[in-house]
Amino acid sequence: MKMPFITKEQAEEIAGKYPTPFHIYDEKGIRDNMRRVREAFAWNPGFREYFAVKAEPNPAIMQVLMDEGAGFDCSSLTELMLAHAVGDGREEIMFSSNETPAEEYVYADRIGAVINLDDFTHIKYLNNALPKLPETLSLRYNPGGVFTLSNGIMDNPGDAKYGMTKEQLIEGYRLLREQGVKRFGVHAFLASNTVTNEYYPQLAGELFDLAVEVKEKAGVALSFINLSGGVGIPYQPDQEGNDILAIGAGVKKKFEEILVPAGLSDVAIYAEMGRFMTGPYGALVTRAIHEKHIYKEYIGVDACAVNLMRPAMYGAYHHVTVLGKENAPADHVYDVVGSLCENNDKFAIDRKLPQVETGDLIYIHDTGAHGFSMGYSYNGKLKSAELLLHEDGSVEQIRRAETPMDYFSTFDSLPVYKKLADIAAHL
Repeated sequence: MKMPFITKEQAEEIAGKYPTPFHIYDEKGIRDNMRRVREAFAWNPGFREYFAVKAEPNPAIMQVLMDEGAGFDCSSLTELMLAHAVGDGREEIMFSSNETPAEEYVYADRIGAVINLDDFTHIKYLNNALPKLPETLSLRYNPGGVFTLSNGIMDNPGDAKYGMTKEQLIEGYRLLREQGVKRFGVHAFLASNTVTNEYYPQLAGELFDLAVEVKEKAGVALSFINLSGGVGIPYQPDQEGNDILAIGAGVKKKFEEILVPAGLSDVAIYAEMGRFMTGPYGALVTRAIHEKHIYKEYIGVDACAVNLMRPAMYGAYHHVTVLGKENAPADHVYDVVGSLCENNDKFAIDRKLPQVETGDLIYIHDTGAHGFSMGYSYNGKLKSAELLLHEDGSVEQIRRAETPMDYFSTFDSLPVYKKLADIAAHL
């Protein structure tokens, strides 16, 4: 059974100051989880978690993770700027992007981020963008085919736009070594949101074998192997979550079987987890504002897909709790819906819940990664506030809710903007 990390009473008190909808994050949960990750990989002296900024690009959350030893994985110029600002030069940054504009490579190099090249042709592109190649570079690997574990097909790397073939990768290392690059890494992402302790160890085994082949064929001893993300969370209430300690032990076993005998025992292991780091420690809190009784039973809430688009975009499951009714029988069936002019704006479909009444607070679980960050502005809807529940029980607003003037702020028409500002002032 999934339980909220705030009570109805807490939520009502918070909503009195910060109107719904809002995303709220559990600082203690994030810190404790980061410490477990570090414990799981403590056997590798060079280990580092580079938090995937795209999962939750808020400086307050990033600061919490950096305090616990994380670096940052970025995929765009704005994420690089954010990571650099949060760390003030003290952080470590990986830049894993694709179809990258030259100016983003230039900025990444300027701030000392480790560039992870997505394609063989990007070597020439990087040479043209920079006056000199950096001393450290990473290459992204795509083995092609279908990635499977013992419990079935996990994903289809052969259909993904990311990474290089093995032949391109080995040739890339040769070329870069000749051009003066001194330190190398490899990166791969083969499956998303895996809820199995097998994924990281199996991926590690494939990359460790690759590292041995790279050493033999390209004369390059890799300095780090980046397992990227893909370690998921149990969105369904009956799913068993990943055991990060077991995952770390599984990677260690592969390390000792493959890399140590090959003379590569000093390779650092990196991770770029986002969802696993913060996903379960965030929630979207919204209020039931309408009931509709037609061919189905609907509960309309004051949030919409702008606040959480995963259900609309992927049909993704997010568990729903009616705060204050956690132990009430789930004897009603509802679609829980938002207000967008799109029929897929549904947080839950045919969901068994306790009876929901107008005014009830609805707690939508596991929005701490790819929740707020995937939001958009369709229908002129505005993004909500983000709040941080501190370990002492206090709540801090870490991003204010958008206003209509935020939505209008990029218009070039000054007369229209002034009219809108006047309208907003009299709302």
